Amino acid sequence: MNKVNVVWFRQDLRLSDHKALYYALKDAEQSGAEVMGLFHIHPSLNDSFTVRHDYFFRTLEDLVNQAAEQQFPIHFISGEVEEAFQHLLDQDFTVQSVFYNKDEVGFGRERDQSVTKWLEAQDIPVESFVDAHIHGAEGVHKKDGGYYKVFTPYYRMWSSLDKPAVYSIDKKKLSELGTDFTDQFQKGEKAFRDLLSNCTKEWNHIGERSAIQRLAHFLHNKVHHYEENRDFPAKNATSMISPYLKNGVLSPRTVYHKAMEVIEENGGESKGLETYISEIAWRDFYNMIHYIYPNSKHEEVSEQYQGIDWNQDEDYFEKWKEGETGYPIVDAAMKQLNTIGWMHNRLRMVVASFLTKDYLVDWRKGERYFEERLIDYDASSNIGGWQWAASTGTDAVPYFRVFNPTRQSERFDPEGEFIKSYLPQLKDVPKKYIHEPSKMSAEEQEQYNCKIGEDYPEPSVDHKTMRKRAIEVFEKQKDS
Repeated sequence: MNKVNVVWFRQDLRLSDHKALYYALKDAEQSGAEVMGLFHIHPSLNDSFTVRHDYFFRTLEDLVNQAAEQQFPIHFISGEVEEAFQHLLDQDFTVQSVFYNKDEVGFGRERDQSVTKWLEAQDIPVESFVDAHIHGAEGVHKKDGGYYKVFTPYYRMWSSLDKPAVYSIDKKKLSELGTDFTDQFQKGEKAFRDLLSNCTKEWNHIGERSAIQRLAHFLHNKVHHYEENRDFPAKNATSMISPYLKNGVLSPRTVYHKAMEVIEENGGESKGLETYISEIAWRDFYNMIHYIYPNSKHEEVSEQYQGIDWNQDEDYFEKWKEGETGYPIVDAAMKQLNTIGWMHNRLRMVVASFLTKDYLVDWRKGERYFEERLIDYDASSNIGGWQWAASTGTDAVPYFRVFNPTRQSERFDPEGEFIKSYLPQLKDVPKKYIHEPSKMSAEEQEQYNCKIGEDYPEPSVDHKTMRKRAIEVFEKQKDS
């Protein structure tokens, strides 16, 4: 019987710089085994089908097509873990080892531990690797062995550590060692096709080739102005690679080393490149925090803020979700999220602050809505960002520093370009009123084709009043 090294793909949908694939091929060369690509369709992860699932399965489809070009087909198993992996072991080949890039947090961590334990009980060796981050959750620590809870000292240590090299995949060897047992996995193939049939959106720039092109365009055309432009959503100044990183279409090692190449080409660091690299470190930092605080999706990291009396008003939450708060920058940001499944990072902070401070709605509700809607939803970064904005997390914004949505709008969308791109009812409103259209007189509303209360809502809350109330709520909780 054929000996086979199985590479279990998950959120690492690429054939380049793929650590598990690299080591599976290396082992196969030495042992005379073949290499097989595998994807497990887990029912618990597909109970619902949101825009995030749509994007993920279209990305997976791109990997399937790329792999087929290399004579390295992806095989599918489906169902509960033991049932699905038993089907793998029941075929007419011998599974020599299973290789995968591990999840260090959340559901993925629990699944990995469960599958590994089960496979090893069947005498199947398992090799797992840190691949989704430059440095894993245990990779950066203080000299005394403790963990950092503040980003700045974490980043200093992160920057001082040697970075892992890119794992170069020999595509010729991949084709030579790849094996095809797809006839034996028809049930899994059908499950995959059924999921694809639920996909309704047309996505541009899907997959690994698009990711490499987009990264190159950013690094050679935008990165040097990244520091000064990145907070302005109308400028299209960010790399837009977060969906690729989330789904593993791009390796963070590749991103890091490509950025370092640009630094060398330009004879030294620029502020833009330095800031961009720090964003890669933020991903690692929040992954570590989630690892240390495994319950952080459900409870505040800061114990003193556990049990805050959040506002339970569903009407406020609905206004926020639909982009009908009466604050243009908040509403335009939520329309962006609901339209394209992505939101500019500055705006993520603005809308999170608005929900938790201006509406005093529980941050968990916002975090879960982002989980539904974001195609780049990364649990660790998202939880970290929400707890930062809610002032309940590690290294969070102090509770008494509350974002003023109007000031944020004036500062980061001064001409109202972004606002107008998602709120067409405000397209004729001049700069003077674009950040606070409710200040227009009745005559001006007529003149600029925007009647407040009809075409665009009145502000649903008064920011000054709610800022004061939010501070009172946090101070009461702090003193209790």
